[in-house]
Amino acid sequence: MTFLGALLLAVVFSVALKKPIKKYPVLFYAIAIAIDVLFICNSYMALPRIVSSALFLLVHKCTLSLALFVVVMYIGVFARESKARAYLLPIRAELSIIAWILSLGHMTVYLMSYVPQVMGGIDHMSGLVLGSLGVALVLFALLLVLGVTSFAVVKRSMKLRTWKRVQRLAYPFFGLVYVHLLLMLLPPALKGGEAAQVSVAVYSVVFIGYAVLRLCRAAKDKADCSSAQIEALDGADPA
Repeated sequence: MTFLGALLLAVVFSVALKKPIKKYPVLFYAIAIAIDVLFICNSYMALPRIVSSALFLLVHKCTLSLALFVVVMYIGVFARESKARAYLLPIRAELSIIAWILSLGHMTVYLMSYVPQVMGGIDHMSGLVLGSLGVALVLFALLLVLGVTSFAVVKRSMKLRTWKRVQRLAYPFFGLVYVHLLLMLLPPALKGGEAAQVSVAVYSVVFIGYAVLRLCRAAKDKADCSSAQIEALDGADPA
């Protein structure tokens, strides 16, 4: 499955290029923008087949940006004392921005594909298509908000509490990404499409697994906080 290959690539990319990403983030943002430009150009002109095939697999299906988002997601559920979290946490924002930029190319072309159908009247569109379009529009709005507020300069201009509240929109964003994938994959999967069935299974493991681990992480953090408060009270001098 292409996504698993992209996920492996995203993990290797994050681990191997941690220092350059942290030191020269703008360079990687520029590369992501260049990939988007190539992808959009590929919609209007013929590029070499090897290039167009790579762009189709990694950008058209949003595979690479989704894989990077998954890395960003799972960094947040690693144990606080884990080496993986300690190593990747410093570039979590940069990885998120790279994924965000790559996803903009996909979203632009994807939403533009709906224009002829909308121009023909939404009454002629099926419920599944309307649902998919609605989810895509909400995802696009969330994507813009989360992406813009991920930049350090924007974060510094916001109150920390407000910034944290905005970033919590990442949870409904990830949930809607899963819904969006199911809307795309379930029809062919239910018709017996083996590739679609495998994709549904893999994405379900990734997203449902993340939800379970995130809840466990939240419960453990709450328990640790309560324990710390109790220890602080026990160690305090009596009034």
